[in-house]
Amino acid sequence: MGISKVGIVGAGQMGNGIAHVFALAGYDVLLNDISADALEKGIATITRNLDRQVSREKITEAEKDATLARIKTTETLADLGPTDLIIEAATEREDVKNAIFESLLPHLGPDTILTSNTSSISITRLASRTDRPEKFMGFHFMNPVPVMQLVELIRGIATDEATYKTLLEVVDTLRKTAASAEDFPAFIVNRILMPMINEAVYTLYEGVGSVKSIDESMKLGANHPMGPLELADFIGLDTCLAIMNVLHDGLADTKYRPCPLLTKYVEAGWLGRKTQRGFYDYRGEVPVPTR
Repeated sequence: MGISKVGIVGAGQMGNGIAHVFALAGYDVLLNDISADALEKGIATITRNLDRQVSREKITEAEKDATLARIKTTETLADLGPTDLIIEAATEREDVKNAIFESLLPHLGPDTILTSNTSSISITRLASRTDRPEKFMGFHFMNPVPVMQLVELIRGIATDEATYKTLLEVVDTLRKTAASAEDFPAFIVNRILMPMINEAVYTLYEGVGSVKSIDESMKLGANHPMGPLELADFIGLDTCLAIMNVLHDGLADTKYRPCPLLTKYVEAGWLGRKTQRGFYDYRGEVPVPTR
């Protein structure tokens, strides 16, 4: 299966990053979102990130211009139908993802591969709602996409070998590394990472340490580049909570119970960097712990 045209649903943090790396690798990209404003912001982010790569001499000015020229935008989901590969990178809600795939189905070519950038939702279940479960996979990029080297490839129970091998080759052309995961809740990275973050929130909730002491302990004591609470703010506390709920519901084990403090922060709308407040307050010049 030759892949040359790629459709991406969602121009947010993940979607624009995915568009960036595909266009830089030479693919023609059609980026979709429900609003022109979101698409404008997405292209502005891609341009900024490409400028950063030029300034660091990772790419040339000519490569930047060629990359931007390969990205087109549309507010009409059906326009993605003729592409060879579609990557859904919408919000981490199963009902939203199902609605997107349902809307796409009448417009797809017979060989179009469907994928989801979901970080935790069952690929088998998403695929079962489409007309091509054998051509459906999880295609999970890490954030920030232009920087992070890993892509998780998740086969549903019906995914065929040709689809899997095609996406392995695609990851190779992006100069990233594929990790193959089975279709169990949260796959590999988040199955391990999110309980660690959740435990850090419990450590804060129980008064074992402050935000600062917890993050400093893991950075200096375990050599993590970011503390777990700082990382949670970067990911988004709503996303962390959603993944913990998927783990808790899917595996029925109390060790995955989301910390009540994490739930409380999400209820307050303190979702991390994207709302300027989470475990840190980002409204000043320097982030300040909120507990």
